[in-house]
Amino acid sequence: MPTQVIMPQLGESVVEGTVSKWLKQEGDLVEAFEPLLEISTDKVETEIPAPAEGVVLKILVQEGATVERGTLLALIGKAGEVHIPLTPGASPTQAGSEEQSVTPAPLPQSKGEAAETDAAGNYAASNGHAAHITPVVARMAAEYDLDLKQISGTGRGGRVTKKDVEAWLEKQPLTPDPSSARRGGKAGQNEPSADDLPPWEQPGTGDLFKPTVEYGDALAPERAQQPQTARDVVSHTAKNASVPARLHPAERVPDAGEGELMPLTAMRRSIAEHMRRSVDIAPHVTTIFEIDLSAVLAHREANKSSFARQGINLTLTAYFAAGTIHALQTVQILNARWDEGGIFKPYAVNLGIAVSVDDGLLVPVIQHADELSLQGLARAINDAAARARSKSLKMDEMQGGTFTITNHGVGGSLVATPIINQPQSGILGVGVLEKRVKVVTDERGADVIAIRPCCYVSLTFDHRVADGAAGDAFLLALKQRLEGWD
Repeated sequence: MPTQVIMPQLGESVVEGTVSKWLKQEGDLVEAFEPLLEISTDKVETEIPAPAEGVVLKILVQEGATVERGTLLALIGKAGEVHIPLTPGASPTQAGSEEQSVTPAPLPQSKGEAAETDAAGNYAASNGHAAHITPVVARMAAEYDLDLKQISGTGRGGRVTKKDVEAWLEKQPLTPDPSSARRGGKAGQNEPSADDLPPWEQPGTGDLFKPTVEYGDALAPERAQQPQTARDVVSHTAKNASVPARLHPAERVPDAGEGELMPLTAMRRSIAEHMRRSVDIAPHVTTIFEIDLSAVLAHREANKSSFARQGINLTLTAYFAAGTIHALQTVQILNARWDEGGIFKPYAVNLGIAVSVDDGLLVPVIQHADELSLQGLARAINDAAARARSKSLKMDEMQGGTFTITNHGVGGSLVATPIINQPQSGILGVGVLEKRVKVVTDERGADVIAIRPCCYVSLTFDHRVADGAAGDAFLLALKQRLEGWD
């Protein structure tokens, strides 16, 4: 019997993914655990291995399709093997006979996912939305003030998908409330507090964000001439320089003129939303120090061979990680995060390490990094970076960070002011290492000119959580630890 290739659960909160690329085609031989396809989610692109060896008999989900976890993606078996029935009660399709039409079949719902049916037979959750709506659909529903029960869902059990919402917006007229200050608001009501928002709109999670769209009043003077459909509105607002076209990315229209519109990947869209939200909600401030790395380089030169014998590449990133942990233990407020009820201070240091990949940036998190030695940190960083670049990171491995390090110096950058990785309160930027002429004090106490390996480090932090004195104290602790390494 052919082996089924099932859409996996890529993370605790990840319920769907997009088939971005099939690495094997129908009729190709595949080995067990050989990469079979690539799946992309909002934050990560992952290679899915073949569950068995054999021939790819049938690909059921094409590239670009977004499906839920548990969906049947493909069949692997022996050449000429009969296809198993893909729906309950169906009979096997014999080789050489007319093929049975197939529909990707998701796994059954769990008890926590039960839905009710309304009078029309459509599935509806207790909140009035279609069962199992994704965060993207929830955000679009809130942005356009939609009643999802009016939209026919094509997903499992009548679930409304992103494509269903886009198709509905394409056909339906817009009827915004002229008295609303923003889309989704009700006349005469104030903005809801964070406690009143549904889970996908609450700030501080660092995962799912709803963009703030301020175009209700800007369009009010022109309502008599306003276009009739959602897509018309995008074209209309894009032509008006005084009205920013901040509609959902799926509704954007490129500017006129020659050029090429590059489609947004899930990762690039997620990075854009994440960074925009961070700038919107957190007052950023940056302080910069210069660090002499003579002691660190001497220690690395003396120990990199012994580390290599253990299969560990001793990079400067491990030293900066160790120094950052020391600084966070010295100035603990920068390991904390802002919360509407106060400032939350975690007990552990969960260190995020930014890793550049082909399509953007991933930030794997080293959990309880404060419990690791320099050797343990170097090993963990090597592993995280290698798996990020090989697309084998899991979604859960990029969550729970309390502070992030980004090494922008690998591209030759001297100084940068990185954007905070929400909901954290700080991010350390490490500039390029280069030799500089410095005035230093020799052992006799005299000032002399010397050439020293130095770099600039920048700390960008949330001014709601910490003040300038705390930021400077953090970088001073980092500087003293690295310059005094022994």
